[in-house]
Amino acid sequence: MFKSGTILNRLYESLAQTAKDRRIEDLRVGLSYVGVKLDNSAAGIAAVLPDRLSRSCTVLKEAGTYAGANAADILGYLVHAPNSLHRAIGMAVANALIEASLDQAEDREATTYFNLQPGEKVAMVGLFAPLVKRIEATGAILTVIEKNPERLEILSPDDRQKTLKECDIAIITATTLLNQTFEEMMNLLGSPRLVALMGPSTPLMPEIFHDTCITHLGGAVVKDSARVLQIVSEGGGTPALRPYLHFINLIFNRSIGKNPDT
Repeated sequence: MFKSGTILNRLYESLAQTAKDRRIEDLRVGLSYVGVKLDNSAAGIAAVLPDRLSRSCTVLKEAGTYAGANAADILGYLVHAPNSLHRAIGMAVANALIEASLDQAEDREATTYFNLQPGEKVAMVGLFAPLVKRIEATGAILTVIEKNPERLEILSPDDRQKTLKECDIAIITATTLLNQTFEEMMNLLGSPRLVALMGPSTPLMPEIFHDTCITHLGGAVVKDSARVLQIVSEGGGTPALRPYLHFINLIFNRSIGKNPDT
């Protein structure tokens, strides 16, 4: 069984040494995303979850101290963050540090990689609204597992477990890393033929998923940091950011199988 926080700990350990040599040049916290630019001009983003806001008048007590901070200190939010907003800041720093090859950039729509067949069961963890009609058009049977009742009806715990155990394909939002449910999802999966972790928050680092059943990473690399930071600051979401990101798909060339940490 995977322990909660396993992947974020691996991500931190993989990047901590590199992060020591970098500083934060700019950090923006918007309504939908966090954006970070480092002193080497590399940038990264991560999603802001709906539970981000504190009930007090202080949302981020560290505000005003991030510019110039050592990147390793902020990367540390991945493993000791008090909430999902701090984890998102840590993830944005991680995504700025990861050197993903732009040779692997793809404009192809994600489901074209999945080779979906009529009757196959697809579990979607987190609603990717643009993908729903495309998946259903293939004849596959889609079930969405969503935490936000304002977006979709919430499945019962039993139905959620059944959906994950019996699915042929699982499409999992990378925000499960930020709300600390990713390992729970991994533990509930049966024997799917394909498991994709997707969304701009996705850390494009295959080695940290080496013993999971993840077979596909779909993420984004910032190509215009100035525009991305501006859009984040102005409350923009994925549609507004899309022209200024490279979308990357990493397909793991290996058989599926779990050998989880104990």
